[in-house]
Amino acid sequence: MIQGSIVALVTPMFDNGAVDKESLKKIIEYHIEQGTDAVVAVGTTGESATLSEAEHCDVIKTIVEYVAGRIPVIAGTGANSTTEAIALTHKAKEVGADACLIVTPYYNKPTQEGLYLHHKAIAEAVDIPQILYNVPGRTACDMLPETIGRLSKIPNIIGVKEATGELDRVASIRSLTGNDFAIYTGDDATSREFCLLGGNGSITVTGNVAPRLVHEMITAAMQGDADKALNIDTKLSDLHKYLFIQSNPIPVKWAVAEMGFMAKGIRLPLTWLTEDCYSQVRNAMLKAEVI
Repeated sequence: MIQGSIVALVTPMFDNGAVDKESLKKIIEYHIEQGTDAVVAVGTTGESATLSEAEHCDVIKTIVEYVAGRIPVIAGTGANSTTEAIALTHKAKEVGADACLIVTPYYNKPTQEGLYLHHKAIAEAVDIPQILYNVPGRTACDMLPETIGRLSKIPNIIGVKEATGELDRVASIRSLTGNDFAIYTGDDATSREFCLLGGNGSITVTGNVAPRLVHEMITAAMQGDADKALNIDTKLSDLHKYLFIQSNPIPVKWAVAEMGFMAKGIRLPLTWLTEDCYSQVRNAMLKAEVI
């Protein structure tokens, strides 16, 4: 089971929006050196919504090549079209991803049965470990624990990223799936409590900026060391807040650029962080001692 601090990587770009592979390599080396347990390639934080299909697949391939087997690579391959999600998942398997993260279909608001059949179709079409991704704040679609329980019976559906921030879902999903099914949080602000309640890790935005601290905090929480986890999380609390002061990944890309890892590049319709937010994000970085 992939566990721990799983960083949803930003996709570094030049000022003109083109993908910057050299910066991506530097970022990956930094995460491996800092103890990140696994990475997600081209998830929401990686701007999957604005990369073309060819770019999407190329970034996954590039990350797999740069990581070179040192930590697991989870490829974001979800789509609101089942056929497109299958195609992306096939490509991720071809280039050597260890698993895929597949978001619930966004915008078209499927029923629970539609969600079940969508993920079942992808799992049956591509023999690669797959992680469900429930983020109703982005998708306007909430995959209920009962549906997750049904899908967990499919052998290559191995876990879920639960990004509602509702801590009571840990126990309800666990009761419907079992101990071999991974339950990750996608909500940095509640990740400590989530892992203390039995979660298997965090697919984290904050980890882009403070990878060592997030790794240590999540590890402590998973081991049941509540005091240690709290002490570390106190340093991270402002990052959890201010990295979402504007839509993700706007603030986190600004922070990663501020650390010197990439240029000020982002794709429309997202825009660069506005100057009135600089001090709040910078102060959060100072509190976490990353600058």
